[in-house]
Amino acid sequence: MTSGKNAQERTRHGAAQGAAAPRPGLLAAYGALAFPLAAGFIALQVIVPTYYAQVLGLSLSAVGGILLVARLWDLVTDPVVGFLSDRTPPRLGRRRVWVAASAPLLAVAAWYLFNPAPGVGNGYLFWWGIAIYIAGTFAVVPMNAWGAELTADYHQRARITGARTFFGLLGTLSGLLLIDNTDNDTLADSLRAIGLLLIIGLAVVVPWALWRVPDRSPVTGGGNSLRGAWALLRQPSPFRRLLLAFLVNGTANAIPATLFLLYVTHVLERPGIAGPVLFLYFAASAVSIPAWVAVARRVGKHQAWCVAVVGSCLFFAGAPFLGAGDTAWYIAIVAGTGLMIGADLALPSAINGDLIEWDEWENGQRRPGLFFALWGTASKLAFALAVGTIFPLLDLVGFSAQGGNSDQAVRLLAVLYGAPSIVLKLVAVAMMARFPIDEARHRDLRRRLAARRERS
Repeated sequence: MTSGKNAQERTRHGAAQGAAAPRPGLLAAYGALAFPLAAGFIALQVIVPTYYAQVLGLSLSAVGGILLVARLWDLVTDPVVGFLSDRTPPRLGRRRVWVAASAPLLAVAAWYLFNPAPGVGNGYLFWWGIAIYIAGTFAVVPMNAWGAELTADYHQRARITGARTFFGLLGTLSGLLLIDNTDNDTLADSLRAIGLLLIIGLAVVVPWALWRVPDRSPVTGGGNSLRGAWALLRQPSPFRRLLLAFLVNGTANAIPATLFLLYVTHVLERPGIAGPVLFLYFAASAVSIPAWVAVARRVGKHQAWCVAVVGSCLFFAGAPFLGAGDTAWYIAIVAGTGLMIGADLALPSAINGDLIEWDEWENGQRRPGLFFALWGTASKLAFALAVGTIFPLLDLVGFSAQGGNSDQAVRLLAVLYGAPSIVLKLVAVAMMARFPIDEARHRDLRRRLAARRERS
């Protein structure tokens, strides 16, 4: 009797999910969670590596190695948090309780990491780096799963991830307005100001989401474990294919992001343009998101993503050849790639949400927490691979973040900034070109699942 009742409840819930479009107020309350997280992430990805090397004097190899190890720790914590959030009692809100717990942890870790005292060493960066990554896992993995559970509709999922991405870009843009790379003191002030923005933002948006966004989607327990995660990764599947393409493309995005401040300082010799150029990049991304969601509705999500990735490669191809005085050309490249990156930010996560129904049909499991835990791990691993390989490579060839470099070393920086990113993006496109889950296939999966639930 109980299992039959549960099956009926899941059937009704699935139908409601597929039929109802999330209202604007709910979209805003959910999407706003990304605002403070994005502001902190832009500082963590763009400013922190350069600041600890350039201002505090840590070696490039040390900074790259420390952040790589700290990120690799998420290979453990992301699946654990995904597993535990799926197993959290629904009366507490499976995702809500984790998002609420993450806020104070993120605030403390960001304050100390973004406000280092003069003379701190490698250990300080290591421990506070791990702390902020763990706290971020508490927030990001449940938040992404939460969004995928708000609807089962193929196009509405793109709308939800688009809202989250839009607010994330607003957070990024707000953080960028605070960046001043004129000298070491202003860079320190920028880092501190972004830390305050993150803390204040969390205090506002987390209570709003906890009050406004429902959290009662069903999950299944079987297979939702580290062993289940390994089984997903071991066997060829649409999920593994998407995850690997996302990792490759994410690494392609993380390399120029990690080298950005060094590039504008030593290649273009215009450190003062860092904030405005990044603002232009993410503003272009924000403007393009509605257009890419519309394109995805017309041609399919993975096809639209592939078009955008190829377009970003075409724009970015000129970056390795620029030098001092080529600011106008660089601004054009930044604007073009920014327009393309809107699809990069909004569509892959929506595609991953569609695979929740594929998993339920193929494996009899509904494990959004686990899916987005592995998704978060891939995202963080991309940044770790970028900073953990590129910074030591620069150190190996004798490049110095403090300046005084040879022309050859500066040219190598320019090549590393652009060329690996283009190659990796083309690999990701090749992996996604014939992705099997499109709108028609997803609609068929939902129809079959509804019929199977009725039979059970």
